[in-house]
Amino acid sequence: MTPFFRRLALAVTLTAGFTAAALPALAETTIRRGIGSAPRTIDPHRSDLVQEGWIDIDMFEGLLSLDAKGQTRLALAAAMDISPDGTVYTFTLREDAKFSDGSPVTAGDVVFSFQRLADPKTLSPYAYFAWPIVNGREITAGEKPPSSLGIEAVDPRTVRITLIEPTGYFAGQLSHSSMSVVKKANVEQYGDAFIQPGKMVASGPYVLVEAVPQGHFKLAKNPHYYDAAQVRIDTVYHVVTESADTEFKQFRAGELDATYTLPVTQHEFAQKNLPEAFRPTEVFSTYQFWINMTKEPWKSEPKLRLALLLAADTTVLAEKVVGAGTRPAFTFVPPDSVPGYTSPVPDWASLSSAERDAMAKKLIAEAGYGPGGKPLPKPELLFSTNENNRRIAIAIAAMWKQKLGVEAVLNNQEGRVVASTADDKAYKDMLFFGWNGDYLDPVTFLKLLRSDVAKQNYAGYRNPEFDRLVDLSNVETDPAKRLALLAQAEALALRDVPMIMTHHLTRRRLVAPRVLNWNPNPRDYYPTRYLDIAK
Repeated sequence: MTPFFRRLALAVTLTAGFTAAALPALAETTIRRGIGSAPRTIDPHRSDLVQEGWIDIDMFEGLLSLDAKGQTRLALAAAMDISPDGTVYTFTLREDAKFSDGSPVTAGDVVFSFQRLADPKTLSPYAYFAWPIVNGREITAGEKPPSSLGIEAVDPRTVRITLIEPTGYFAGQLSHSSMSVVKKANVEQYGDAFIQPGKMVASGPYVLVEAVPQGHFKLAKNPHYYDAAQVRIDTVYHVVTESADTEFKQFRAGELDATYTLPVTQHEFAQKNLPEAFRPTEVFSTYQFWINMTKEPWKSEPKLRLALLLAADTTVLAEKVVGAGTRPAFTFVPPDSVPGYTSPVPDWASLSSAERDAMAKKLIAEAGYGPGGKPLPKPELLFSTNENNRRIAIAIAAMWKQKLGVEAVLNNQEGRVVASTADDKAYKDMLFFGWNGDYLDPVTFLKLLRSDVAKQNYAGYRNPEFDRLVDLSNVETDPAKRLALLAQAEALALRDVPMIMTHHLTRRRLVAPRVLNWNPNPRDYYPTRYLDIAK
């Protein structure tokens, strides 16, 4: 645990009694940001998708949040103190922390928010973020009441959180939007409807004023936000952009200031013709086809799973299909992304494409498929409606057909439909779904493969030895030994093949030159409160 996180203090420099009316009249500053597919929810305790997090982080804050470069910072907390044994976190709330209705943010609101995240009734995909806290795991399993969570309001401005054991990544979790603070009275008054325009009370720099299904989410600056004087943009439009091609056209027409992504077919054009707007960013992210290991034949056929993995040429997929400069994925945790962590690259990664193909054919025969054996399966590949995703699905299906005689069936659906299907493991065979790390630690990827993670374990993968290794890493206080245990766990999971990795994401997007302070970062978060528009 670094000295930086032993004690943090924030100097409060806002002028007392600041109100929006004290500012001189200026023309409204507006930004329009593409967010890809439509969110399923903007409830911070139920959100799961990247675009949901982008909206949430504009409207809500937690004790910690992200700075302009995607690093952890103090937010609603003015100070954080960690006990010498690393198990007790004490936070002092800012004196000027207020909700968008002008009421103070209290320790009681923080306690309520954490209890709501852990409550099984909330159905939060991030409920496991409460597991490091005393009784967190038992609460999410329905064995204890949310009120028993190891968090207490010492006084109106002091929050104390008690962990089961030292957890090095806990501060990283606290900066995630799922650990945002909501107003207890607001949620109790409106229930699930508290996120609707006109009812929402926000704790962050913006508040929702309009939500158009399949259209946009309009946010307005929160005048009661503690750092409102430094927020330069008055109005934010988070625009739903299901089609990358359409989004590209909207940007070229001046209808968007920033895109969610860029069609693969436009990478070269944008790089040559729009160099000031073209923003490639290596993201702490991996894309893969999850294999539904709750269903046959995938559940009982490791050789079949490995054969399909070997026949999918990740180098071709990454560099030729996704785009030049894209990193092929041989591991789940992106390599060279976490200092001290050595990615366990599988032995097969060093084989030539021809050698992998030969090995794949041998495995298919050993599994009893092909001529004289069982008929080859026809896996359905489910992916969200997006031109880039379709290109990858078509390419991998062609590889399997040519090399193994496996005929895949393509199935594209709306992004939020695919996400819900992934949570419920309701897809037939395989599902194309990326994962962006929530904080810079291997465990943010590996937790998705724990057998006790209900929703985000998209493959339904279960291996007690994997769980044991991750548990051991949680109690290991030596950083190098902890990372070594996580590498062992990842190596084990990679041998079990619950997924077919394709690439580590290099996000290619367009950002208008007039948008200032857009700082590329591995977490791919760009809170609007730090952005500005050149006049």
